[in-house]
Amino acid sequence: MTDVREVAAQAVRAADGDEADVLVLSERSGLARFASSEVHQPTLIENCVVTLRVIRDGKIGTASTNRIDEEGLRGLVRRAGEAADSAVAEEGFPGLAEPQALPDADGYDEGVAAIGPEEQARHARAAIDAGSSVELFGFFTSGVTEAAVASTTGLEAHQRMTDATTLVVASGERASGYATQTSWSADGIDAAAVGREASEKAARTRDAKTIDPAPYRAVLEPYALADLIGYFSFDGFSANGLLEGRSYLAGRLGEKIVDEKVSISDDALDPRGLPKRFDFEGVPKQRVPLIENGVAKGVVWDRTSAARAGEGHETTGHAPPHVYRQYGPLTFALSVAGGEVDSLDELCELVGDGIYVTRLHYLGVVDPREGVITGMTRDGTFRIRDGKVAEPLVNLRFTVSVPQLLEDVPGLGRETTLVNASDFYGERYPIGTLVPAIATARFNITGVGSEPGL
Repeated sequence: MTDVREVAAQAVRAADGDEADVLVLSERSGLARFASSEVHQPTLIENCVVTLRVIRDGKIGTASTNRIDEEGLRGLVRRAGEAADSAVAEEGFPGLAEPQALPDADGYDEGVAAIGPEEQARHARAAIDAGSSVELFGFFTSGVTEAAVASTTGLEAHQRMTDATTLVVASGERASGYATQTSWSADGIDAAAVGREASEKAARTRDAKTIDPAPYRAVLEPYALADLIGYFSFDGFSANGLLEGRSYLAGRLGEKIVDEKVSISDDALDPRGLPKRFDFEGVPKQRVPLIENGVAKGVVWDRTSAARAGEGHETTGHAPPHVYRQYGPLTFALSVAGGEVDSLDELCELVGDGIYVTRLHYLGVVDPREGVITGMTRDGTFRIRDGKVAEPLVNLRFTVSVPQLLEDVPGLGRETTLVNASDFYGERYPIGTLVPAIATARFNITGVGSEPGL
């Protein structure tokens, strides 16, 4: 792969007297897609993207390229400089980050790095062969990502990461199931288990029934909870949301806001997730408590939001990619602590009568201040009767306040699952949310949709 550290250093040198920092992301990856239970469309990617930020008299210009030869870098510097010249000076910009010691963080595995096209296809076939009764659609992907940040302040940061994901949708006539698995280590790859889980779920979804809109007690699998927490975090756990009054935590820090069983953090150093050493400005990552035992503790910060807030506030290492600076600091490693319930069956027993939700889609934020999110259930929704999963249900429209959903939590699963969230960022940059399954006393169903598989 390209030496990203050398590319970063060359780009900074080419800035020629301007203040500048550069992010280099290099990817070598492959994807084996399958449809109708047949492997097809293999994809191989080898790419290196350089994003340069130039600062002139408080004005910031940004440009990107994947041409990393001398001519390409000169053009990058020219475009970033032109962007800075045409920009308006940013009041309160804190300047570029100074060099700091970076924490150790695992996240690279030679076994994953060595996976080539043939083995990627074998993993895809393993997922297919483990399925039954319905056709399988999805993919297996694995790759190596290297990130480097350098700046005219002398900052240098580097990390190499691996990740592998299997995703399966089992779909037939009026039947559908879903499963996925992500790991940075080869020990965490079991494509057959993913195919089996999705197929078994689909087989139980035929002859789906409708249900009246109403609030229900519910069990949410980790896939569903990860999506809700992720969408809530954009405003709820961001310093910008706090400072601008959009966050549910605004005015509530130090107060008990959800069930005491609930603890949420952003922890990029946790080896169970997809570990990161630094943010997109090269600032060290750290664990940030967001909610502890139901009490609102804090939000994530970048250097710009900390400077805006004034004395007593510091970055927590959560600067986003430069193209997303307007959104402010973002959570990239959300983690919900597990509870004391050993199985999904036990969570259903705690609910007694309600609904069971596998995953969600079409999510949208309705009211960020109150954490209200709407969307649809998908690929495995069921009634819970007498503490057991019963008949399948059609896809359901929901509208929930995430804090309200977390106010009364009969139980949390002991085991946590890493759910891939990498679609947020365009380049391959492995992001995941670590969450358990949850039983909640309130999940508000507002309408019904199509049958599974339609």
